[in-house]
Amino acid sequence: MRLVRALFALSATFLCIQQLGAAVLRAFPADAVRAVAKFAGESRVAIDGKLLMLSPGAQIRDANNRIVLPASASGEYKVRVQIDNGGQIRKVWILTPEEIAMPDPKQ
Repeated sequence: MRLVRALFALSATFLCIQQLGAAVLRAFPADAVRAVAKFAGESRVAIDGKLLMLSPGAQIRDANNRIVLPASASGEYKVRVQIDNGGQIRKVWILTPEEIAMPDPKQ
């Protein structure tokens, strides 16, 4: 019986921690612009209709801030994106509904 109570308490704790993590909004770099991204496969992403390449070592983060492999990214999302000096995509953050609703910071 103690084991069952301990497992229940542990699972409840993990659930609370997961919910707290979901409520935290991410801080984006100042040069990360808001856009609509459509993953086109083979390291190509259409950003607001313009086809760009992912840079070597590019990072894609999902709405839960987990790294997504470029080969498994598909679909269309509202994102924040950083473009490097060579015109390639350096980082992509897929936005949560809360992040989409937030206004852009004043520059």
